[in-house]
Amino acid sequence: MTTETIETIETTETTADGTTADDTALAQGGFDLAEVERFAFKIAQDQATATVSALGWLGDRLGLWAALAAAGPVTSGELAARTGLVERYLREWLASQYAAGNLRYDPANEQFHLPAEWAAVLADPNSPAASAGGYESIMGFYAAADRLVDTFRTGGGIEWGSHDPRLYSGVHRYFGPLYRASLVSEWLPALDGIVDRLRSGVKVLDVGCGHGSSTLLMAEAFPSSTFHGVDPHPQSVHAARTAAHRAGVADWTTFAVAPVTGDIGGGYSLICFFDSFHHVRDAVAAAAACYRALAPGGTLMLVEPRAADRVEDNTDVVGQSFYAASTLVCLPDALSQPEPGTDGDHAAHAAHAAHGDAPGRDALGGMAGPARIAEVLRAGGFGSVRVAAETMVNIVIEARR
Repeated sequence: MTTETIETIETTETTADGTTADDTALAQGGFDLAEVERFAFKIAQDQATATVSALGWLGDRLGLWAALAAAGPVTSGELAARTGLVERYLREWLASQYAAGNLRYDPANEQFHLPAEWAAVLADPNSPAASAGGYESIMGFYAAADRLVDTFRTGGGIEWGSHDPRLYSGVHRYFGPLYRASLVSEWLPALDGIVDRLRSGVKVLDVGCGHGSSTLLMAEAFPSSTFHGVDPHPQSVHAARTAAHRAGVADWTTFAVAPVTGDIGGGYSLICFFDSFHHVRDAVAAAAACYRALAPGGTLMLVEPRAADRVEDNTDVVGQSFYAASTLVCLPDALSQPEPGTDGDHAAHAAHAAHGDAPGRDALGGMAGPARIAEVLRAGGFGSVRVAAETMVNIVIEARR
C-alpha cells in the first residue's frame, strides 16, 4: 500500500447513511489501520521485553538483584557505594528496570526498591519462585539464533552440547527450584507405588540429567536406591558429579556422559526424563528402549512442559516461552540426531517399521501435549499411560510396563 492510499483512507468522511470510506474498504478486504497500530504496539512490547531481559541478566550477573534485596530503598549513588560499580551505569540500569516494572521508585528521594516478594523471584536462589536463571537461559538462546539461519534452510540441527555455556547453567537454575518444590513431595507420590519401591531400594535412571538437580533430589530422599544420570554435555556431568560429592550421595549416585538416545542398560524400576524427552528425535524408538530397559512392573516418568493438545490452546505465557525455547534449542537438538532407521540401532529400526506413521518419529517438540505423548508411549509398547500430576509449568506423565 502506498502512502497516498493510506492518506486517502485517513481523511475520509462519514456519509449520510453513517458509513465511511474506511468501512467500505474494510468490507471489501481493505486495510485496517487500527489493527496495524494495535499490532505494531504489541511487537514494540515484545522487543522491549527482549531488551529488558538482557538487562535482567546483567543485573543477575553483577549481583545487583541481591544487592537491592539487601539494601532496601536505595539511590543509584548508594547502590554504587555498596557494589563498587559505576554510578552512571547503575542510574540508567535502575531507571530501565523501574520502567519495565521490575523495581519501585520514590521520586521524592530518588530511591529504587526491590520489594521482598519480588526479591523471592529475582534475588533468592533457594526460593520456589526463583526465576533469575531464566535470564541466563535467554542469553544462551540469543547466542543460538544466528546458527538457526542455516538449520532452517537445511533441516540440520544443533547438538545440545555445542551451545553457549550460559544455557546449561541457566537451565539448571531455572528448573532446579521447580523440581525442589514438587519432585519429592508431589510428583513421585503421584506415581503408583513408586515411593515404597524407592524406600525399599531399586535402580533409577535419569536421562538428560544436566547438572543433576533431579537426580540428587531423589538420591537424598531415598538412600536405599541407586541412581544413575546420563547427559550428552561433559561439563554438565562434571558439575553433577561434583554436586553429588558435595551432597554426600556419591556412594549411591553416578553420572555418565552419554546421548539421550544411547544404550541405557536394563533392570530399572524407574526411568525419568525431566524436561528432556522432547529432545529425542525418534520418540517412539526412545519409548521402546525405555520399555525394554524397565524391570517388570517398572515405571517411566516424563516431566514435560504443561502444554494443551491444540496449538490454539497454548497462547499463555507457558506456551509462548516453551514454543520459543523449543524452536531455539530443543528441536534443533532433536534434529541433530540421526533420522529414524539410519543409525544402526536394530531395535529402533523394528519400532520404526511397526509404527512408521506414529507421531514423534521426527521430534515431538517442547509443546507436544499429553495426548500426543501418550500416543508415542503406547506406540513404544506401554499399555498404561496417564497424567499423574501437573503444576503451572509442568505435567508429569506416568507410563507402566
